[in-house]
Amino acid sequence: MHKVLSLIIESKKKRIQMLKKNKEALASLAQKAGEINSFKEAIKRKNKISLIAEIKQASPSKGVLQKDFSPARLAKTFDSQKVNAISVITEEDFFLGKNSYIQEVKQETTRPVLKKDFILDKMQIIEAKAVGADAILLIMGILTFERAKELYEFAKELKLDILTEVSTEKELRKALKIGADIIGVNNRNLHTLEVDINRSKKLLPFIPDGVVQVSESGINSLKDVLLLKGLGVDAMLVGHAFMESDNVEEKIKELHIDA
Repeated sequence: MHKVLSLIIESKKKRIQMLKKNKEALASLAQKAGEINSFKEAIKRKNKISLIAEIKQASPSKGVLQKDFSPARLAKTFDSQKVNAISVITEEDFFLGKNSYIQEVKQETTRPVLKKDFILDKMQIIEAKAVGADAILLIMGILTFERAKELYEFAKELKLDILTEVSTEKELRKALKIGADIIGVNNRNLHTLEVDINRSKKLLPFIPDGVVQVSESGINSLKDVLLLKGLGVDAMLVGHAFMESDNVEEKIKELHIDA
């Protein structure tokens, strides 16, 4: 396991212990949460590839991406450009995320919101529901089959959608075995942090019809989008390209115009 990933997991385990101290309050908030806005329905391919636009302030590979960072402003921009869904990274220590960003985003858009974090425990899923997320991320590369199945079924009980992330054939088999209905191929190898869009080319053909297919990471140009279009992908998740752009509206148009 890459050193950074190990550090993220260790940090997350400590935060889970703190979460467990607030178990009753979080469960109460989760019960009072509003109706879920279907992430799955929003990102199914329509006349062109659906776009999941990601909001993140920093990443371990590139450091701080935006100094003048405003999730609300980004959400407003994404909404005006009619993206299909918004992903919000909430991991605190390495991506500088916050749960409060989900509420900020929700005030500016009716698009479904994916809470993107390193989920290891049911408490994090209760927390996701409590803060208003419509969907969560489960990363097959950091979960055993048994834990992945348990977390997937629990999220379904809470009526949340699940983007199940894979980056190898072994992880894809695991995702299919737990019954994943939205599978994202991460073009970034979490163990080396290397990005290769050909990972989508390699794995997407093995995802059965009826499962919503997403390509994540490393999508920077129209050339990348056209490759994904040829693969018949339902949706693409784009983060860095927007966070590092001086003109987010123009970058969205560039990537999404012919998709």
